[in-house]
Amino acid sequence: MKQKDIFIAFFRSSMLGYGGGPSTIPLIYKEVVDTFDWMKGEEFTEVLAIGNMLPGPINTKLAGYIGYRVGGILGMITAIIATVLPTIILMIILLTSLSSFKDIKWVNGMKESIVPVVGVMLGVLTWQFYKSAKSGLKTPTIIIHLIVGLVLIRFLHIHPGIVIATLLLFAILQPVKSTSSNDYQQKKGKV
Repeated sequence: MKQKDIFIAFFRSSMLGYGGGPSTIPLIYKEVVDTFDWMKGEEFTEVLAIGNMLPGPINTKLAGYIGYRVGGILGMITAIIATVLPTIILMIILLTSLSSFKDIKWVNGMKESIVPVVGVMLGVLTWQFYKSAKSGLKTPTIIIHLIVGLVLIRFLHIHPGIVIATLLLFAILQPVKSTSSNDYQQKKGKV
C-alpha cells in the first residue's frame, strides 16, 4: 500500500507539473505534506534547500530522498520511476505529434496560458516558505535575505546552489546562543 501511495504521489505531481522541475515543487509539496502527511512543511523546506545545492533535476532528487525516507530503497526506486515515467511517455507522444501542430494558434495559446498558473503555484509555495521562515527569523532578516538572494542570482548571475550553500554555511557557523534560566528571567523582568 505504501509503495502504491509513493507511486501515485510522484506520478501525479510529475504528470501535472508542466514546465519541468520548479513547477513540480508545489505539487510535490501538496502530495508529501498535505495529502499523505509524510513530512511537515519545515522539513520539506529543508530538503528542498539541500536538494537545490546538488546537481541534477530537483524533482528526481526530491522523489529519491522522500521515497527512500517513506519506503526505503524500494520506495526510492518507485518514486524515481513515478517521476520519470510521465516525462518519457509524454515526450514520446508530444514530440511525434507536436511538430505537426506547432504553428496552430490554439496550441501556442495553450502553452502561454500555462505560464501564469505555474507562476501562481510558485507564489503560493513562496508564501508557505515565508511563513515557515518566520518561525526562526524575523521579517527584516527574511527581507534582507530575499533582496541579497535576488541581487546575487538575478543580477550578478551567481548560481542558486552557491547562494543556498553560503547561507547554510553562514547558519551553521553562527554561535549558539545559550538561554540560561537567569538570562530568561532577566528578559522577562523577574530579576
